[in-house]
Formats: sequence, structure tokens, C-alpha cells
Amino acid sequence: MENTHASGRQRLNLTLPGALVEEAKALGLNLSRACESGLRAAVAAERARRWQAENCAFFDWYNAKVEADGLILAEYRQF
Repeated sequence: MENTHASGRQRLNLTLPGALVEEAKALGLNLSRACESGLRAAVAAERARRWQAENCAFFDWYNAKVEADGLILAEYRQF
């Protein structure tokens, strides 16, 4: 059974804390938009964490190089 709309959106069955849902409803929040916003933030944070982990060796190399040799093109800095 497919739960994807023509718009590309997918129906999901979520379990959320009841008190939180009731407070959100009382505040007039759109639960779907709030969940989507939170999921977007979580996906972005995880992508950033993975990118940093994948590039950690370069960061370590670059920081060691700057510590040993100074900033690249430092003589041209105007600040």
C-alpha cells in the first residue's frame, strides 16, 4: 500500500506525547508543518555532522599546516 500523494507528500502514523499535541493545538499550531520543520532541522543537523566526520582528516591536516606555517596568503590580508 502506497501512502504518497501526487504532491510527493507521504502520510505517516506518528506517536507524539499527548500533552505536547494538546498544547500545540491550543496554540493553533499546524502539527504537520511543525513536525516537518523539526524533521528538516534534524536532517540538516545529521547531514552537517556526517560531513564534518567525513572531512575530519582534512580539517586536522589544515589546522596542523596553519599552526606550523601560518595562514596561507596571510601577507595579503587587510585585517
